[in-house]
Amino acid sequence: MAAPRYRVTLTAEERKELTALTRAAAKTTGKRFLYARALLLCDRGPDGPGWSVGRVSEALGVSARTLERLKQRFVEQGLEAALERKQRAQPPRKAVFDAAAQARLVALACSEAPEGRERWTLRLLADKVVELGWAESVSLMTIQRTLKKANCSLT
Repeated sequence: MAAPRYRVTLTAEERKELTALTRAAAKTTGKRFLYARALLLCDRGPDGPGWSVGRVSEALGVSARTLERLKQRFVEQGLEAALERKQRAQPPRKAVFDAAAQARLVALACSEAPEGRERWTLRLLADKVVELGWAESVSLMTIQRTLKKANCSLT
């Protein structure tokens, strides 16, 4: 069974709005401009060129699947939903370390190694951060990225 095809038919007002977006390219984000241009080219209404998905894909340098999803959003949710990025279902994860905690971690990594050790390891640092109560838990990669960002080497 083939994927459903969506037909874009723009009203005069929608065409006018999309044309204005493509003419004010300096004030429009890249994706919004690209999507507006794609909808104008896919328009099968009386004033639209009605290009095929393949032709629009080649002209704008986007995949056919992206265009099909764009057309689907336009048909099912309207013009604004098609032009805007979808909101995240979950908010981004909160950072484990703030700037002060990063500074404390770098200072710890630069300090004397624990007794019986020649140098700090990522695992030792992670355990010490939890022991000192700077974070409830922390991954080794978080420690590594923080030290790399500060240009701090454990060797």
